[in-house]
Amino acid sequence: MRRNAAAYDEDFYAWTQEQARLLRTGQFSQIDVENVAEELESMGRSDKRELDSRLEVLLMHLLKWQVQPNLRPPSWRGTIREQRRRIEKLCRESPSLRPQVPHLIPDAYVEAREKAVEETGLAEAAFPTECPFTPEQILADDFLPE
Repeated sequence: MRRNAAAYDEDFYAWTQEQARLLRTGQFSQIDVENVAEELESMGRSDKRELDSRLEVLLMHLLKWQVQPNLRPPSWRGTIREQRRRIEKLCRESPSLRPQVPHLIPDAYVEAREKAVEETGLAEAAFPTECPFTPEQILADDFLPE
């Protein structure tokens, strides 16, 4: 057991391969339980962070689209479409993330709004203080604010 914990710090890849082998062969008493549990939790947090980050980018572009109707380069539409695709893929691979979307939106919106202000050079007052879009609109393939 100690050898597994040491391997975790010395050669992470080798440690993961050894832990997978131990699991597959049923050698449960040899598994580095504490570090395996930590890594599993970390993987879940990583997916949630990715979802949050993609929501921020998506919201920022939806805001820019909404407040700058005369300046809508094709790249904005592409970014909106790409973020929606990536969010959908994340939620397909980890369905328990989908119900998290409405809870992540308020914080993601704060960040998105700040970035939109920075990128556009417009005053904060040009952007709503609270997210003007519903979770369904945010994720809908055909929604673009007018």
